[in-house]
Amino acid sequence: MIDPVTAYSGALLAYKTVTKLVQAGREFSEVTGQLSEWYGCVSDLQKAGEQKKSPSLFEKASQGAESIEKEALDIVVRQQEMLQKEKELKFLIDYKYKPGTYQQIVDLRRQIKKEREDTIYRQMEAKRAIVNNIAITVLSVGIIGVIGTGSYFVGVGAGAW
Repeated sequence: MIDPVTAYSGALLAYKTVTKLVQAGREFSEVTGQLSEWYGCVSDLQKAGEQKKSPSLFEKASQGAESIEKEALDIVVRQQEMLQKEKELKFLIDYKYKPGTYQQIVDLRRQIKKEREDTIYRQMEAKRAIVNNIAITVLSVGIIGVIGTGSYFVGVGAGAW
């Protein structure tokens, strides 16, 4: 599970760094490194929002419904804030460098997002599914154990055993 607070704070830090680099007149190559980090954090924040929209059975049981709804609302607010910051970055970068530079960055973002989905997010989803399956298995074994123990004591009480 992606921690939305960590992703949000990472995105804010990267945003501030990008704006400082652009305003200081740094080379575009230095800015793109920080932009990659920013887009990675924004992507993590979006993935966290998707995960909160469809929590697993184990997550529903371990957290109250109000907690999940509050976190989902917080993530949506943060995502909207990131969209606003993206617009600011677009204006700043196109103004400082040349028009169309931001489009190159968007292409880079698509590449980063695809790479993340192919590797990191699939691994995280697999771990999430494993935890969910283990929780279901433990609950099932517990229920079967309770039923079996109850049947045994009923049989002993009735003299059938």
